[in-house]
Amino acid sequence: MNYGNIKSCDIANGVGVRVSLFVSGCTNHCEHCFQPETWDFNYGKPFTEDTEKSILKLLAPDYICGLTILGGEPFEPSNQRALLPFVAKVHECYPDKTIWAYSGFTLEELLMDGSHSNCEVTLPLLSLIDVLVDGRFVEAKKNLSLRFRGSSNQRLIDMKATLASGQIVLWDK
Repeated sequence: MNYGNIKSCDIANGVGVRVSLFVSGCTNHCEHCFQPETWDFNYGKPFTEDTEKSILKLLAPDYICGLTILGGEPFEPSNQRALLPFVAKVHECYPDKTIWAYSGFTLEELLMDGSHSNCEVTLPLLSLIDVLVDGRFVEAKKNLSLRFRGSSNQRLIDMKATLASGQIVLWDK
């Protein structure tokens, strides 16, 4: 997996001050995407053990509330396979910090057997995420007043409550 950027002090992509990882590779190709360069799976730099260590160090300060993963598309199957062990490590090292992920795929698409985005690690990865912001960016539904999302079709999903209840529970804190 490659990544395009790491932000060490992000306040736009989740609650509080966060570390954000922008992965490379996306097959959604949303019209008016804010980072079309990240559609290319080879864009940026390789995600290595040193990259992981660097992010873990950035997450250490008490004022950092958690990690946000976006892209590109974190839920491209090849990205999921690379992210699962890393996200598990983040969860283990910092159990009190939240993990947010953005996906152009809806949760229903992610969980649908046979869909492009569903693979053997999808459910384990989703189980480590606190909030999933799902759905493609849609220019016609763009709304700058929405918290943590760009268009009104996108949802903020409380993944812990959703997986526990078996039905989608929106995050509203």
